Amino acid sequence: MKSPSRVWIIGPLILLGGCTVGPDYHAPKTDVPGSYAATQPAAAEPLTQWWETFHDPELNDLIARAVASNLDLRVAEQRVIEARAQRDITFGNLFPTANLGGGYTKTAISKSAGIAAVAGGGSQQSGVVTPNLAHRSATSGGGSSGGITFPPTLELYEAGFDASWEIDVFGGLRRSVEAANADIGAQEESRRDTLVTLLGDVARNYIDVRGLQRQIRIANDNIRSQDSTLDLTRTRFKAGVATELDVDRADAQVNTTAATVPTLQISLTQSVHRLGVLLGEPPESLLAELSAEAPIPPTPPSVPVGLPSDLLRRRPDVRQAERQLAAANARIGVATAQLFPRFSLTGALGLESQEFKDIARGDSLFWSIGPSVSWPILDAGKIRANIRVQNAREQEALAQYQQTVLTSLEDVENALTAYQQEQLRRDSLARAAEANRRAVDLSTLLYTKGLANFLDVLDAQRDLFASQDELAESEQTVSADLVALYKALGGGWEDTAK
Repeated sequence: MKSPSRVWIIGPLILLGGCTVGPDYHAPKTDVPGSYAATQPAAAEPLTQWWETFHDPELNDLIARAVASNLDLRVAEQRVIEARAQRDITFGNLFPTANLGGGYTKTAISKSAGIAAVAGGGSQQSGVVTPNLAHRSATSGGGSSGGITFPPTLELYEAGFDASWEIDVFGGLRRSVEAANADIGAQEESRRDTLVTLLGDVARNYIDVRGLQRQIRIANDNIRSQDSTLDLTRTRFKAGVATELDVDRADAQVNTTAATVPTLQISLTQSVHRLGVLLGEPPESLLAELSAEAPIPPTPPSVPVGLPSDLLRRRPDVRQAERQLAAANARIGVATAQLFPRFSLTGALGLESQEFKDIARGDSLFWSIGPSVSWPILDAGKIRANIRVQNAREQEALAQYQQTVLTSLEDVENALTAYQQEQLRRDSLARAAEANRRAVDLSTLLYTKGLANFLDVLDAQRDLFASQDELAESEQTVSADLVALYKALGGGWEDTAK
């Protein structure tokens, strides 16, 4: 039968095992608008693979390769693995620990110690019993005192294990596990945020490549057209119907336009290099693959962006901030638990003998078990200060979460406005480019007939090149703004995240 004293000690510990100090976590309530200022309320469309709305096989291939091999994404994945392993370490603290061991010691005993042991019949120091060392016979050659012979040495063989278990009476360990689980969630959302950024960067740089290629083609087309005008002017100059000034102006126009090509080529090469690095490859690896010109990826007719409340579940940075808030809340409980006593159960079981052949005998068994308690009563000031620290960090995490929500709303509103307004600009530039093309044809015709000034031809060509270049840049910007909008909405991770 169990002794009453054990029941009184262990019973309350079991009853208190369900107590958990510190505040329980509740997700923050955030007020968001019912719709975006630039749109009407609408249901959200799936954004898992938004890049497919551009219908560009090359872009789809680059995205897949980047997800498979990007190094930033690999770092983020390892951080998730690290957080999970750290949680397992923390979770292990809830369970007993045990150490298995064995040993052999050989101790030389002095005559004085031996006499004291005989006189006292054995002693106990620091929980270890020292047996009576008097030898049964005088054959060991160890010398004697008062007719008693002592062995020169003592041999001791030991094997066994000891165990300890901290009983989580006030829930400090459970709060630690809660915080560790929230840390895992935060790292998973960080990985998803890295993925969203990666998808956006690949798409934007690919769009830049196609846009710059088009601008270079437009520049070369205008150079050829202006070269033809230069040849015509030289012919007319030789015929005496044009001036040398007209020739010089035409020549200057050609070279001015040609000067834009190297700058565009630099930007093009840099964008291809950036794509190579995003794919986890050497910068120059995609130069040959992307050397041929292709159209700028067109945008879809419409983009249902959903409601602002969708951002709370779509944006990984918002979800990461919420998980960081949950972790900070749990650590208040971890700190609060330090105010209370810590209860542990310790025990040991093993075999001990002076002769190795006797170690397996029943009378070589030893054991010990008992509860213990520790209470750092003189550290209460430090503990309460740490609780204030954790409370401040929790409020900091709450403010950071609220700021992240506001920033996400700002990102979407800005992206919507930019996307809508750039489409209007693109349409106007398309009309301007068409009008400037007609102006070039008409001014050239009139000039060849001697009915227009050569400056009219140069001005028309200059305006045509400028409007065509701006139109190509605007079409590139429209597609890039749509990428920014998809990124602001938090799309591109739901099914691709591992």
